[in-house]
Amino acid sequence: MKSGVKRIIAGLVTTISLLSAALADAQQTGKLPRIGYLAPNPFSMNRMRTEAFLQGLRELGYVEGKNIVIEWRSADGQFDRLPALAAELVRRKVDVIVADASNATRVAKKATAEIPIVMAYDLDPVGEGFVASLSRPGGNITGLSSVAPEITGKQVELLKEIVPKLSRMAAFGESNNSANAKRLKEVEFAAAGLGIQVQYEDIKGGKDIDTAFHAARKGRVRAILVLGGPILAAHREALAQLAVKSLLPAAYSRQEYVDAGGLMTYGPSLTDLFRRAAVYVDKILKGAKPADLPVEQPTKFELVINLKAARQVGLTIPPNVLARADRVIK
Repeated sequence: MKSGVKRIIAGLVTTISLLSAALADAQQTGKLPRIGYLAPNPFSMNRMRTEAFLQGLRELGYVEGKNIVIEWRSADGQFDRLPALAAELVRRKVDVIVADASNATRVAKKATAEIPIVMAYDLDPVGEGFVASLSRPGGNITGLSSVAPEITGKQVELLKEIVPKLSRMAAFGESNNSANAKRLKEVEFAAAGLGIQVQYEDIKGGKDIDTAFHAARKGRVRAILVLGGPILAAHREALAQLAVKSLLPAAYSRQEYVDAGGLMTYGPSLTDLFRRAAVYVDKILKGAKPADLPVEQPTKFELVINLKAARQVGLTIPPNVLARADRVIK
C-alpha cells in the first residue's frame, strides 16, 4: 500500500515538474524578440534576400524558432495587400519590422510611427521621405540604401562596351518611383558623353512592358537599360523573355533580373545589403534607436553576366568584360 502511494506521489511530482518546465518554456518563448518581415513579392522570387538576411542573423547568434521569432508576410505581387499586412504586424506587436523594398517601407511607415523599421534595400530613402538624411534619419526608420550615383553611368558604359556601335538606347523606368528621375538624369548624362541618344519608356503597370518594348523596336534602339522599381522587379522574367524576343541586349539594376534570364547587371550586392540588415535588427533589439543609426550605403558591387542570354540575342561578350565579372551564368 505504501509503495503504491509512493508511486502515485512520484508520478504527481514528475507530472508537476514536466508542467512547470513546459510553462517555463512557454514563458520564455513569449519573451523571444519578434521580427516582422514585410515583402511585396513572393518569397520564392527573392529567396536570395531572405537567405542572406537569415545568414546575417545567424552570424550574430540568432536562430529562428530558437531565440528569435520571425513573422513572415508577403503580398505575393499584389501590392494593394501591403497595408493590411503591415497593420497585421503592428497588431502582432513585433519589436522591429524589416522592409524588403521601397513600397514595403512606405506602407510600414504609414502603419506605425513607434515600431522601428529597417530598410533592407531602398533606392532613395531621403527622396521617399523615409529619413531626414542618411547621417541623421530622425524617425523610426533606418537601414540600407542602394544609392550609388556612379552606378547608372557605369551601366551605360558597359552597354557601350558590349555593343560598340550603340548610338540609341531605351531606358525603362517607373515615374512613380522617387529615385527614377535622378537615375534617368544620370543615364542621359552618361549617354551624352558616349554619343548615345536615350529613349525613355515609363512603366506604370505590368501592361506597359509590352508597349515599352514595341516602342523600343519602333525607335530602332540597340540596347535597353532597366532602371528598376517594384513593378519591373515583379515582371523580371517577362522582361528577360521580351528582350530575347526583340533581340535586344539589356542591362538591369539588380542581379535578380539576370538570375531570371536577363543579360547583365552591375550594381550593389543585394546579398550584402540584406545580410547587413540583420546588424540593424541586432542593434535595435539591444536598445539602439533608429533615429540614431545612420543609413548605410552599398560597399560591395557585382558584375553578373548571363552567357545564355547573350547567345539568345546574338551577342558575344568581349573577353575584357567577362574577365571583370564577379559571376558568369553559362
